[in-house]
Amino acid sequence: MNEFVKPRPQFPKRVVITSGMPYGNKLLHYGHVGMTLRADVFARFMRDRIGKDNVIFVSGTDCYGSPAIEAYRKLEESGQNKYNSLVEYITANHLKQKEIFDKFEIGFNFYGASALGRAGEIHNETSKWFIETLYKNNMVSKHSSLQFYDAKNKCLLNGRQVIGKCPIEGCQSEKGYADECDLGHQYLPQDLIDPISTLSGEKPELVKVENLYFNLEKCTDILNEWINSIDRKSDTPQFMVKEIREFFKNPEIYIKREFFGQFDDIKNLLPHFEESVRNEKSPSITIVFDKLEDREKACEILAKNNIRYRTGKTLTPFRLTGDISWGMPCPEIDGLKNQTFYVWPESLWAPITFTKTYLESIGKDENEWKKFWCDRDATVYQFLGEDNLYFYGPAQQAMWLYTQEGTPVLNPENGNLRLTKICPIKSILYMNKKASSSGSLKPPMAEEFLDHYTAEQFRMHFLAMNLGNNNVSLSPKAFDPDANADEIDPMVKEGNLLTNVYNRILRTVFYSTQNHFDGIIPQSAIEPEILKICEKTILDVERFMYDKKFHQVFNALDVFIRNINKYWVKEINNAVTEEKLAHLIVNTLQMIFVANTLLHPVAPSGTENVADYIGFDKDKCFDWNNILGKFESVLDKNKKRKLKKLNAKEDFFKRHQSQLDELAKKNEEN
Repeated sequence: MNEFVKPRPQFPKRVVITSGMPYGNKLLHYGHVGMTLRADVFARFMRDRIGKDNVIFVSGTDCYGSPAIEAYRKLEESGQNKYNSLVEYITANHLKQKEIFDKFEIGFNFYGASALGRAGEIHNETSKWFIETLYKNNMVSKHSSLQFYDAKNKCLLNGRQVIGKCPIEGCQSEKGYADECDLGHQYLPQDLIDPISTLSGEKPELVKVENLYFNLEKCTDILNEWINSIDRKSDTPQFMVKEIREFFKNPEIYIKREFFGQFDDIKNLLPHFEESVRNEKSPSITIVFDKLEDREKACEILAKNNIRYRTGKTLTPFRLTGDISWGMPCPEIDGLKNQTFYVWPESLWAPITFTKTYLESIGKDENEWKKFWCDRDATVYQFLGEDNLYFYGPAQQAMWLYTQEGTPVLNPENGNLRLTKICPIKSILYMNKKASSSGSLKPPMAEEFLDHYTAEQFRMHFLAMNLGNNNVSLSPKAFDPDANADEIDPMVKEGNLLTNVYNRILRTVFYSTQNHFDGIIPQSAIEPEILKICEKTILDVERFMYDKKFHQVFNALDVFIRNINKYWVKEINNAVTEEKLAHLIVNTLQMIFVANTLLHPVAPSGTENVADYIGFDKDKCFDWNNILGKFESVLDKNKKRKLKKLNAKEDFFKRHQSQLDELAKKNEEN
């Protein structure tokens, strides 16, 4: 192997890759698949890069929680319920989710369900271990907190049975639920603005209930240490650092100008606070408290005096339990019996459950999972949406840290849970607007895309989105009533690299070899300059993959594959003898070998088909141990350099039939 000017990135020996879990009450919209396929591309790359036995890609259905209860209740009310139970409803959705992911070539090692089958049993054990360990380490407390109560229906309301406005300053959420909004902001129930019960349509009361909480508010110092340790690393998105740091601020309250007078009348009743400077133009003031409990007392006083306010982001106790009927049973802790886990904490450790379940299913020892989650040679990569940063950031990392005995450290000895590497994306807009299954703008369901686009076109389009830095809009022509008929569909633009450019050079090489060498790959030396060009692209893609900068992966592949075509066009006029044509074919096949390997994580079926036609040994040709070598080293010796015959007009990467029909119609009209 050559010496490199820049050091190559060092990958871990073993990895787990996870993606955000869809709820059990819904099927998949494009955002679910778009986020998950980024995890899939990285998982497939890592299998090629470090070996498939060292990579575990898991996700699953987030079964429990109030969204499922509420969706099932509405289904029954509508008279359209075809299921015999909530479990049957969840099971049907889980199986359909898995089927849809399969259609988009998402290659999980295991796609589980937190409440179903063997995974459900192991999840029960994992949940019990977590809360008992955290309690033993003095990080679980019992608190009386307020919960919404519907007096008309005489029942406590779960999270999704209350709708209001998020109290967090600056939040653009369309829906605030009991203690979190649909953008992931956490707050106290009493801070929700204008709450309404979805059962009665009336304003609910607040009553005190006891629940268990993780003492997240005590973790600011070590979480600051964690965020400082990953800041400025090449694979750490800076928007993530900025957003997570906002939670480490002291507790704040914001009061608008219209309430300044009322506030001045009662501010002496509040616990100690610092007030921001105000003048005649100040639209609001900020009052800052030393402790969360001081802010809570201030909120009560402000509410009693009819002073409207909003709260700022800060670390609050993270609720672990509740009394929801559809939830993972919680063992008795600190005298609290018959409780269930709040859905968010148990969903955070569900990937551990799925890893355990997968390893058990392939006959591994029960402690094998620790080699992936608790070892310094391993890393867990978690792909998720920006709106879930609070949970996978401060909440999860703190809980993981405090499963250690004694004072937690960021880099513990083997055998302890290790902090995960968070890989967030910004919002995937729809027609330049925020789309949400719970909002006013409903996104298309994932399966609908397959009526108009191939899975490869979808995958290429999402790979090219710069979601690691910016919100990006999805504007599929097939769903856009205002689309210009003469303009290219944005959804197929990147896929054209496969269906047009890559197909063209593949056909050209195959037909030339078939016509001039009877389909036998000729013998000729590969030019050193060709190997250098390949090497540069390989190392660029490796670095971009390490940093999860998938749009740059696409850009590098786009340039490289287009240059293969340009190289052929430039050199074919000089290939006037059989020897020179052989030289051109071999040089081009070398670049095709590299392109095919680099494309493999993005377009697995098509690239594997290419490998089969060329006669590559599939155990060797996608293995990065061979990628810097010559293509002859990965040829299947049994095929004796013989290409599989490619028929006229045959394509390795196909357009969707609807696109072919439209093209045929236009040709007829012309």
